[in-house]
Amino acid sequence: PPQVQPFLPQWLAQPKLMQKRIKDNLVPIGEVPGIHPRLLKKLQMNGIESFFPVQAEVIPAILQSAANGYLMGQGGYRPKDICVSAPTGSGKTLSFVIPIVQVLLDRVVCQVRALVVLPTKELAQQVSKVFNIYSDGTGLKVVLITGQKSFAKEQEMLVQKKVTGYCSLADIIVATPGRLTDHISQTPGFSLTQLRFLIVDEADRMIDDMHQNCLNQIVKAAFRVENESGSKMLFQRTKPGPITAASSCYPQIPLQKLLFSATLTQDPEKLQQLDLFQPRLFTSVYSERKTPGNGTETEQDTNKKYTLPEGLSQSYVPCDLNSKPLLLLHFMLTMKFTRVLCFTNSREASHRLFLLVQAFGGVTAAEFSSRLPPNERQRTMKEFEQGKIQLLISTDATARGIDVKGVNYVINYDAPQFIRTYIHRVGRTARAGKAGVAFSLVLRIQERRFLRMLRDAGIQDVKKHPVKGNSLKPLVQQYEEALCKLEKTVK
Repeated sequence: PPQVQPFLPQWLAQPKLMQKRIKDNLVPIGEVPGIHPRLLKKLQMNGIESFFPVQAEVIPAILQSAANGYLMGQGGYRPKDICVSAPTGSGKTLSFVIPIVQVLLDRVVCQVRALVVLPTKELAQQVSKVFNIYSDGTGLKVVLITGQKSFAKEQEMLVQKKVTGYCSLADIIVATPGRLTDHISQTPGFSLTQLRFLIVDEADRMIDDMHQNCLNQIVKAAFRVENESGSKMLFQRTKPGPITAASSCYPQIPLQKLLFSATLTQDPEKLQQLDLFQPRLFTSVYSERKTPGNGTETEQDTNKKYTLPEGLSQSYVPCDLNSKPLLLLHFMLTMKFTRVLCFTNSREASHRLFLLVQAFGGVTAAEFSSRLPPNERQRTMKEFEQGKIQLLISTDATARGIDVKGVNYVINYDAPQFIRTYIHRVGRTARAGKAGVAFSLVLRIQERRFLRMLRDAGIQDVKKHPVKGNSLKPLVQQYEEALCKLEKTVK
């Protein structure tokens, strides 16, 4: 039967297409219109001479939407919301950091004007670091709220009580959902009524039911108004419309939503929940069709939902349960893989595998999961980036958005169950135009489902990479000894 084509709203059906090939489409930073000289200088000081395609498109779009200062949209209309769907490692963070710092450069009073919400602490830390680099010396205050400090400490970072009432100590807040909603409901004087930008990074994960409530609370708090005594009462910011004499008596700050993700849902119903205003979609998720004569014509191809980084080569290894640990050791010791990020499906599995590799010996390995305290996670990450650790065994908590420097190989020790998990895991390598390799160890009973999952997502170039039993033989004796060792320690 013919497939039913879902009806897509125009903005989803006809997005602004961005180049996928990072390396061939770098744009010198001086050629992107409208960037403040001060920020251009900062970029150069940080060794950035050119922008990736995503940055070159999205930065001017956000700047343009605040061209009349942050109090007004263009022509007095509310600025359009922006969605960006682009592969892992294509430079999404910088594409919102630069314009936001620039738009807020001339603010006079400190108020929360930009709020970035991210699903994990690591991501939030990473993003606030980038904000700190570019806001340094501007007087703008960036505050990180992830629950790593005590609630009271965070409250002190957010607001200050003065005789005249509360004043904000943050212009830009980078936060994880749980802690943020706590402050919205429990921190006196914490106000989002002046919020101009709401950035939702890793948006597909944030639209999940768990976090939807958080986004609703933010928007609700943004439309509250305080009466003289400082207690919150009715909503004041009206939903947008054209400027009239009445509505321009007190200019309203428009609230603009910016959504970023490597796997932004194309599901209109889900996006509907976000209540986006005349959204524009920027995407590099499309396929190219060659047409005779006139070069390349690009078509939206509904079958191809995700783009993977250009430099990534992908293989899968059919195996059985017993040979999985041996295969990993074979890759590390016989094939001499270096800088390997290895994913399992649970914290327990990560821990067991780590102990096993340790007992076997010969590989510098570490584990990375939410079991570990944050400072240890940071130390481990640093040692991996410096090349002191060759194998990092991790849960999916790290797959999301974490920019680990120099990953050569991603090994899916446990085959991922969802296509998004696959995309985010393998996207830890081949970042920023570099090459990288991904191997998935797939049990024979999972093989059909795994291949179908990739095929449905339009991922075609995954090669089968069988490893012969003979090549694992030399490892078997030492492996069995390691197992005995382990059983003793577990007991």
